[in-house]
Amino acid sequence: MTRKEKTILSLSCAFALIFGVVPVSHGMHIMEGYLPLVHCLVWGAISVPFVVAGIIKIRKLTEQNRRTMVLIAMAGAFVFVLSSLKIPSVTGSCSHMTGTGLGAVLFGPAATSVLGIIVLLFQAILLAHGGLTTLGANTFSMAIGGPFLTWIIWKGLKGTGMNKPLAIFIATALGDLFTYCITSFQLAFAYPSETGGVMASVAKFLGIFAATQVPLAIIEGILSALVYMALMNYAKPEMRAIGLVAEK
Repeated sequence: MTRKEKTILSLSCAFALIFGVVPVSHGMHIMEGYLPLVHCLVWGAISVPFVVAGIIKIRKLTEQNRRTMVLIAMAGAFVFVLSSLKIPSVTGSCSHMTGTGLGAVLFGPAATSVLGIIVLLFQAILLAHGGLTTLGANTFSMAIGGPFLTWIIWKGLKGTGMNKPLAIFIATALGDLFTYCITSFQLAFAYPSETGGVMASVAKFLGIFAATQVPLAIIEGILSALVYMALMNYAKPEMRAIGLVAEK
């Protein structure tokens, strides 16, 4: 590992240690035991193929260039930090940035699903943030659905020749919001309204989430764009290795 790689990795770890461990008494993704067992099993089953595909993708990336591990570690720390900074919202959940959008831009949505489930598992076991029974549902919303939309928007905007930091801002902000759209549906499926059913519950959850999640999504978009620009300045060889910088 070169000196530059060690510096980047050390900064990522320090950032996580300083800002990642925060009070968790009232903060969670979808908390332990909040979803019915059948819902937990279904969301878990849906998430498995994406995580398997992500493991295969990460293995290929690291086999092609070992230096990619530095960026993967950084992206994982970024997810951990942002998703640990939370604001209590509707019963059984909370609002927070996800951090997974940047990983989707760097490595694609499949690889990001692995980073997301690792972070969610760590938070559920050690920080009481989320839960093991709801791991599948939280993984699908934060580590699969949001990153996939981010990746699609990023690819589309990049194809138009848009300024890359601006494209990353838009893609990651919308991906963050989409995560909470999925969470709203997950909660609504589990607890449909007595009057209006699932869609009435979705509207209620989305309305409550929007108050906190819209500004958080904007902040995440800005942070993701800033980190991307920093990587372009200080980790250009690594960025070139994953195809985000054209070969000369």
